[in-house]
Amino acid sequence: MKLVIKTLVLSLLFIVSSCKYYNFTGTAPIDAKTFQVNYFQNTADLIEPGIERTFTLQLQEIIQNQTNLNLVSQGGELLYEGEITEYRITPMTATADQRAAQNRLTISVMVRFSNQNKEDDDFEKRFSFYHDYPANEQMTGSRLSTALDEIFTRITQDVFNESLAKW
Repeated sequence: MKLVIKTLVLSLLFIVSSCKYYNFTGTAPIDAKTFQVNYFQNTADLIEPGIERTFTLQLQEIIQNQTNLNLVSQGGELLYEGEITEYRITPMTATADQRAAQNRLTISVMVRFSNQNKEDDDFEKRFSFYHDYPANEQMTGSRLSTALDEIFTRITQDVFNESLAKW
């Protein structure tokens, strides 16, 4: 019985002590206290008004929710900047009479990340994701909101993983 208790106590101590290296979001210890997300301009050939603001806010939100970093408007130790480079709608599948049955909205974002405290972490990378929808529906209103939420959730999580989680 004493052996079982000792084993449980040792296991618990090991688990608790390992949390100093990783946390539940999967990030390693971050050697910064502040982050800054500059406004992501929309330079895509096809412009959907307002998506640059939506993306910027979602990126700020995911970092705030998954870390204890403080958002600052200037002088952040971690800096995210870039632009939306692609907003494209393409037909994906066709019907028997050669009409589109499904379309795909693809959005790409070029992200530049800088870490003042660890320059080896700096990168410039393109992140992209898509949303498929029926061709008989227009990409407006709730359809657009759903698509943007799905796409930006994936892209911001990918940016977070690349910059802070190191996955």
